[in-house]
Amino acid sequence: MKKLVLFFVIFSQYINAQELALVRKEGKFGYISNVGEFVIQPKYKTAKNFSDGLAAVEDNGKWGFINAKGELVIPATLDDAKYFHDGICVVAKDKKWFYINKKGEVQTSPSSDKVYDFENGVAFIKQGEKIGLINNKMEVVLKPKYDVIKSFENGYARVKNNNQWGIIDSTGKVVVEVIYDEVGNYFKNTTWAKNGRGFGIVVAGKFIDVDGADKIWDFLVQDVTYARKYDKVGFIDLKGKWIIEPKFDKVKAFNKNLAPVLVGKKWGFVDVKGVVVIEPIYNDVEVFSADGLAPVKDKNWGFINTTGKLVIPTQYIISAGGLFSILKDDEKGFVNGLARVKNENKWGFIKPDGSVLGNQWFENAEPFQK
Repeated sequence: MKKLVLFFVIFSQYINAQELALVRKEGKFGYISNVGEFVIQPKYKTAKNFSDGLAAVEDNGKWGFINAKGELVIPATLDDAKYFHDGICVVAKDKKWFYINKKGEVQTSPSSDKVYDFENGVAFIKQGEKIGLINNKMEVVLKPKYDVIKSFENGYARVKNNNQWGIIDSTGKVVVEVIYDEVGNYFKNTTWAKNGRGFGIVVAGKFIDVDGADKIWDFLVQDVTYARKYDKVGFIDLKGKWIIEPKFDKVKAFNKNLAPVLVGKKWGFVDVKGVVVIEPIYNDVEVFSADGLAPVKDKNWGFINTTGKLVIPTQYIISAGGLFSILKDDEKGFVNGLARVKNENKWGFIKPDGSVLGNQWFENAEPFQK
């Protein structure tokens, strides 16, 4: 008996923890698991992706929330609803926006001219022309003092005051002084910045000029990013040194030690030494995923492996997000072993071997979310 109870506890935890994808079939929305089976049958006229373990669904023109087992845990009494983050969601009722927790209880927030979504444990508050931060306990962690705070990425956000930019963490602590004309994202204690006419790298608070650069892009996966010099693009490292001289018209980010480059009118891939290792024969390409596959395009999209072999034929349309996607940096291609694709006006997911998840297609399919 104890083993049976333990089984159901573990199974329940698995259901609640797994990622689900919102799909539409025969005009109704439901949710499938990452093995392609319906966990929640398609029965909703309108629904949204899961986020923080709950998903908003519409019932007779009102919105409520279900859990991963399809149980309605917050009654459908709301006029509108966004997405849960850090245990808090922005919802609307009687023409007013406000916060609720996962029990549906109203959370009283500090005074703000607008109600903002939570991310990285904080949300913006606006008082007059200044922006600050509150935490999910509705406590002010940063009094409104900035003209602009951009969305947080991995716990850091760009901020602006008096036309100067810097970076703060989610506690409001300044990690890059607000003294630059432009700044990039914060990656391994480093960012790019524009200081007057010059572009460079800021490391441990010190600005290091990047020789000749007139534009630098954000660091993403590897410890290199791309930069432009005299209308050509190359790659620099975290110290601001050119590791591949600027000689390409266009490039994209490195992953798996391979980066897309445009040679003439076709795309291929170079290694970290700048040597073309996958010939430029495609009309477009995307960055390699963690799965070791990259989308490539002739007329339509397919996928190659890191040796350049076409392992999935170019017969699909790919897209980073769907109608209701909440991911800010959705990846095109494979994410956690599945790629969201469109084939003959139907959406579905394919595996790295090219097989179709669950052997079925849908009127719409959103990225997998918890």
